[in-house]
Amino acid sequence: MTTLHDTTTTAPHDSAVATPPVLEARGLSVGYDRRAVLSDLDLRIERGTVTTFLGANGCGKSTLLKAFGRVLKPIAGEVHLDGVPIRKEPNRAVARKLAILPQSPAAPAGTSVLDLVMRGRNPHQSWARPWTAEDAGVAEEAIAATGLTEVAHRDVASLSGGQRQRAWIALVLAQRADTLLLDEPTTYLDLAHQLDVLRLVRRINRDQGSTVVMVLHDLSLAARYSDRLVVLHDGGVVADGSPVDVLTPEVLQSAFGLHARVVPDPVTGAPMVVPEADEHDVTGLAANANLG
Repeated sequence: MTTLHDTTTTAPHDSAVATPPVLEARGLSVGYDRRAVLSDLDLRIERGTVTTFLGANGCGKSTLLKAFGRVLKPIAGEVHLDGVPIRKEPNRAVARKLAILPQSPAAPAGTSVLDLVMRGRNPHQSWARPWTAEDAGVAEEAIAATGLTEVAHRDVASLSGGQRQRAWIALVLAQRADTLLLDEPTTYLDLAHQLDVLRLVRRINRDQGSTVVMVLHDLSLAARYSDRLVVLHDGGVVADGSPVDVLTPEVLQSAFGLHARVVPDPVTGAPMVVPEADEHDVTGLAANANLG
């Protein structure tokens, strides 16, 4: 694990491994109005993994994801995609390799699930290659994979929150990109739908070998569904590694100001964060006990 206040992720030292990481930030500084949120960041995303960015509000999680997706131009440094500076790649070439799901996306009024998902095929179209039966088949497969076949012709706006989020993930799947960037895919969803979406993401990773990079807020769910956690704080990376190595009381206190215990998830064994009780929590528990 990268130690606290070390902003460099250690790369493998095996010289025989020649395959570059899927994504790599090199000396990356990124932010808004020339004001850096993250500075001089080095970070590698390895192929076929599920990596989740964590941190307090405003720490730069979504900012970093946007930089990886070429939505946000760096102030300094650069991002590499498959070993090549992403700024040098044509837009269509990037879209064939990299799919990004932003926070709270909205579909135009009157858009059906099928129409929405078909938009994921846009990077594969050109004047010489119009829409084909293959594109329709890919879209239908993506809809089936996300469990939306029965609502394929319904207006996206008429769906439940969980169904809408799965429709957007289906669009990402139809893009047939090897790497998926998902910015808070569980926001505004109840717990059952959060689990539904994260199980789907994990299945996509395992069945298709996709590389997934997510931003999440729920620490315990991130630990359950990720191979690797990257915690951002104070302009850089403060912890980076497996969930069991990263989610420690020390990191939780340093990055989140959270006093908590970390215990094994009784279902999966992954780390589960349990905030320490304060006097108000104890008072509430005592009152509930007296009511019983």
